[in-house]
Amino acid sequence: MEAPKVNVSNGTKIPCIGFGTFGSDHASNEEVMDSVRLAIKNGYTHIDCASVYGNEKEIGIVLKEAMDGKITGKKIKRSDLWITGKLWNDKHDKEEVIPSLKQSLSDLQLDYLDLYLVHWPFPNFHPPKCDVSSRAENARPYIHEEFMACWREMEKAQETGLVKAIGVSNVTIAKLEKILPDCKIRPAFIEMELHPTFQQVKFREYAKLNSIGIIGFCPLGSPNRPDRDKDDEDAIDMADPIVLELAKKHNVHPAIICLKWAQAHNIIPIPFSTKEKNIISNLASVCNNPLSEEEIEKLNSVEKNCRLVKGPVFLWKSAKDWHDLWDEDGIIVK
Repeated sequence: MEAPKVNVSNGTKIPCIGFGTFGSDHASNEEVMDSVRLAIKNGYTHIDCASVYGNEKEIGIVLKEAMDGKITGKKIKRSDLWITGKLWNDKHDKEEVIPSLKQSLSDLQLDYLDLYLVHWPFPNFHPPKCDVSSRAENARPYIHEEFMACWREMEKAQETGLVKAIGVSNVTIAKLEKILPDCKIRPAFIEMELHPTFQQVKFREYAKLNSIGIIGFCPLGSPNRPDRDKDDEDAIDMADPIVLELAKKHNVHPAIICLKWAQAHNIIPIPFSTKEKNIISNLASVCNNPLSEEEIEKLNSVEKNCRLVKGPVFLWKSAKDWHDLWDEDGIIVK
């Protein structure tokens, strides 16, 4: 089984589902490595990585195995893989962008990445497994000139062939409205939180209008997300009555319904699992039996505007709370 591919604005094609690798708060590097191996064994060719996850060396071992034919019994061509990487927040300085990218390439044992994203739009960072109170001493709000200096290095990375495409993650419409006019190379993709209870309809329409592909993280509602991002009032996608109704109707796990919702809206989901049966069923969900238009409309009604990855650990001293990260009134908060 192999995921169908969709066209990218730069003329290439991307598999319509990827395999996430953020397990640093609940799965060891070795568990993530084993999971990526299972994913490739069962047909995934799109792997979503990030330097901050701390597991790129282990993933690189698996990618080398795949290209040497040690996983499927057949050598997988590099051109048949789609590997995404992300620039972490403490590497935004212009002198650090390319070296950080080259370190990721070395760890992943690759000559290039298919996509490289700026992980967050400001240089605020946190240590792994921190709690909700963690704050970087020099944390600050979005500063456009700083971001664009970082973006210029991202553009150089694409121009020199180190990456095939560049993009953004965890931004907002307000920030993109400043970024896009100043780009020499515009973002090919945006990675954003998307699941049935957090649909970001307006943002998806904006991305489509600007020919930016959409990759959706937390596509199942991320039940294993870090405790710092959990709230007692959070919606649980896979427990929603409509999701459960459709899962029962189709005799599938509720996770499959969430992934089919994503596919119906041209969202490329990147679920993660350590269990082979879930890895297989997640891939199968986008390869067969799409939901009807009526069923998708029912799922659209599940929207609760429930952001799960709120990001309080990225706040600066003058920020009131996590809402300031997301420019909810259309104005960048300073």
